[in-house]
Amino acid sequence: MRRVLFLAFSLILLSCNSLHSAAPETIDLVKPDKSRGSSVLKAMNDRESLREYAPGKINDQDLSDLLWAANGINRPESGKRTAPSAMNKQEIDLYVVFPEGTYLYQPQSHSLKLIAKGDHRNLVAGGQDFVKTAPLSIVMVADLSKFGNIPDDHAQLAGSLDAGIVSQNINLFCSSIGLATVPRITMDIPGLKKILNLSDNQKPMINNPIGYPKNK
Repeated sequence: MRRVLFLAFSLILLSCNSLHSAAPETIDLVKPDKSRGSSVLKAMNDRESLREYAPGKINDQDLSDLLWAANGINRPESGKRTAPSAMNKQEIDLYVVFPEGTYLYQPQSHSLKLIAKGDHRNLVAGGQDFVKTAPLSIVMVADLSKFGNIPDDHAQLAGSLDAGIVSQNINLFCSSIGLATVPRITMDIPGLKKILNLSDNQKPMINNPIGYPKNK
């Protein structure tokens, strides 16, 4: 009986450790390889919106390069990014939604910080089931408070434009290395705001589900 209880307790501990390791608090990304990919013109020529994804995770190098290309720091001395932003306010944050948890990309340390455990891809999907088959989705959130006292409609416009630029970085990077993606505005915004603990000034703008192409 004691042996049975010991084995059961061990399995519970193993299960807990497995769940914890599946969603670590911080993920340090590998160094981005800035020499990869096709030319910009070839990436534009090859770009297409793809909604079917092969099973399996995106590898560490592809994930690192993807996030750096999207909105990473390309000028360390000034902290400026691969994507321009209105008045250099850098108001776009990237939330990366994996099956095991949702993370905030931190460009300064090129790492991911856990925001919410569990699979929240259904919130990104907003009723479109193909999104839930992607190994990850990136949600672009604009923190409009960074614009200060400019009129709300101007801040909203600037945030929308800057999110679109980041999304285009994602689209072109995916095209250049053979990842599949599609830019979308459909999503469960109230649900995302709750699970991401966003303020009223933080607005989900665009999302890109991403994976390896299913039929290529």
